[in-house]
Amino acid sequence: MKVSKGLYYLVNFFITIGEITQKCLVTPIIFIGGLILKVIFLIYGQIARIKLRPINFPNINLPKISLIKFKLPKFARNSAFQKAKYFFLGCLITLSVVLLFQLYIFIKNLPSPYNIGKTNYPLSTHIYDRNDKLLYEIYRDQNRTPVKIDELPPYIAQATIAIEDKDFYRHQGVAVFSGIIRAVKEMAVNKNLQGGSTITQQLVKTALLTPERTISRKIKEVILALWAEKIYTKNQILEMYLNQVPYGGSSYGIEEASKTYFGKKAKDLTLEEASLLAGLPQAPSIYSPYINPDAAKKRRNEVLNSMKNQNFITEEIKQKSQSSKIDVLPPKTSIRAPHFVFYTKNQLENYYGIKTVEEGGLKVRTTLDYKIQEETEKILKEELEKIKYLNVTNGAILVTRPSNGEILAMVGSVDYFSELNGAYNVTTAPRQPGSSIKPLMYSLALQKGYTSASIINDSPTVFNISGSESYRPVNYDNKFHGNVPLRYALANSYNITAVKTLNSIGVENFIDYATKMGITTWGDKSRYGLSLTLGGGEVKMVDMAEAFGVLANQGYKIPVNYFKKIEDSEGNVLREAAPSRIKEIDSGISFIISDILSDNFARTFAFGQGSSLEIPGYKVAVKTGTTDNKKDNWTIGYTPEFLVIVWVGNNNNTPMNPYLTSGITGAAPIWNRVMSYLLKSYGGNNSWYEKPANVVEKNCYYGRKEYFIKGTENTANCNQALIVTPTPTP
Repeated sequence: MKVSKGLYYLVNFFITIGEITQKCLVTPIIFIGGLILKVIFLIYGQIARIKLRPINFPNINLPKISLIKFKLPKFARNSAFQKAKYFFLGCLITLSVVLLFQLYIFIKNLPSPYNIGKTNYPLSTHIYDRNDKLLYEIYRDQNRTPVKIDELPPYIAQATIAIEDKDFYRHQGVAVFSGIIRAVKEMAVNKNLQGGSTITQQLVKTALLTPERTISRKIKEVILALWAEKIYTKNQILEMYLNQVPYGGSSYGIEEASKTYFGKKAKDLTLEEASLLAGLPQAPSIYSPYINPDAAKKRRNEVLNSMKNQNFITEEIKQKSQSSKIDVLPPKTSIRAPHFVFYTKNQLENYYGIKTVEEGGLKVRTTLDYKIQEETEKILKEELEKIKYLNVTNGAILVTRPSNGEILAMVGSVDYFSELNGAYNVTTAPRQPGSSIKPLMYSLALQKGYTSASIINDSPTVFNISGSESYRPVNYDNKFHGNVPLRYALANSYNITAVKTLNSIGVENFIDYATKMGITTWGDKSRYGLSLTLGGGEVKMVDMAEAFGVLANQGYKIPVNYFKKIEDSEGNVLREAAPSRIKEIDSGISFIISDILSDNFARTFAFGQGSSLEIPGYKVAVKTGTTDNKKDNWTIGYTPEFLVIVWVGNNNNTPMNPYLTSGITGAAPIWNRVMSYLLKSYGGNNSWYEKPANVVEKNCYYGRKEYFIKGTENTANCNQALIVTPTPTP
């Protein structure tokens, strides 16, 4: 009853508002008169209830207004129609009043552009390892030294305008047309709501607003930009921008950035140096010459190209400047596990935005174990020193825990502080994997009907591919081995059998499968052919950790993860790691591949007995990979507890010495030392995988045991005569 009565009053309220509004649209006098009569009616009603003497109001003679008369359709004269009309009109007016009130509150709470440079002081973000050891602080201070724009070379301002806001002197704070186009492009390409901002918008965003990526924040940004343009001149805005924005690290403003990167005052910057700095504010970590020198140079050249397009410089100057190398001072910061720290910082920026990471006071407890990190750094330096004679100058190590995807150690190069691209993180860089990709391909083959006992003929074969030259793969040892069971083909990494298998299951099928497993770099399928199974497609170490993690996790994919818990400056938990588990392949298939990769006997034909791939007393799955031109050398191995990936090579892609042998020199001894350390220090009881229920055993090849997915065991030809021999035929 009460609900019905309340609804009745609500409907009548909207109808009354509609009636009043309808009259308001006819004449303001009737609107005001109607309001007065309503108030009189309400007051009189209250007086009558408390038995007071009624008040006699004087008669009000309103002027008569002649309106144009027209006859409404019959249905429009219906009282129900009229009430419905008034109801919806009342709803509309009430909603408009509410929205106007909300807009008033929204505008009232906006910060003032007069406070630019006086607010938004930062709180440093702390990055810890899993045991609360501080790895890095981002960034304790905002080092600012304001400069006058008139004291700077003109190309500093020109570089910023060219790359950030070419219409800066033509708009009033917001570039509606070009800004919308840039914003749409940014959202479509980078899924980033921040695109399309003018220099004025970027200034008010950095100086006055929070970094949240919402529509309301974007509206605030637009309003404040228009407001700021009414207060300040264009040169004042540009000067405040150059003194306000972050250029990476604790360097805020062009003066401190100039000191940090080049050891000089901003007024002494060259065109090339100014162009490098102009490209940093959009993403200081991504374009940092310390973290990614290649991206920094590409970004600088984009700035120079934009300056040429805006007629700030000539084509000749552009060409000369773009050909110059980047020469910056080495970073002067106290940092542990630097490659991992900046990988973490980049991940945080992608999630929270640069401003929150650099100024929001986050506390990040990562997955890294600094004791393991120290040991892997030490092992890498010592082992690379031993093979300097093989023209090996760099290496990288990634250690993860397959069961939850945690990164335990990330060594992106042998020396982060080396002037020869030491800050370049190889664990996140595309490199050719060589034969280390084969276990993924063979796991797909098992899905397509192959078994570990399937016979593949290892003999000279030419593949005629339409539209290209014929392809004739060769084996690592330049020999042929006849009929080979799949187990031995994979364990000994024979190339011809791998190419034949890929030809059977399909290149596109393998690309789709590997992408599902975690490989992110094979986007353009048209680029790849049968050599893909020999390492013809570049991959990242972090992607290989995720893909091999599927094998190590009995078929479940768990994303590589860098954090355990993230808190805000007040100690409130923002995120806690909760890794997802997605079943990508059958557990029986992952078990069989893992068993093959841990079979020391099966791989002796190629690697001999007692190689660096064996760890006495432990069962470990492992696979090597070396590119034909000796530019990349990998070893990837895992147990249920640990996954270790090692790469050695040269950052500039120069070949290593041809005598480098996969499994004997290069990455394998480094992998062996790291995995041995982990197993002996943290490995517990040397556990291995239990045989899944859908896997059966069958004796093959002189009584040796073989595993099959249930139902496929009778398809295998276990003829003893087909067993490979340790002495391959030429």
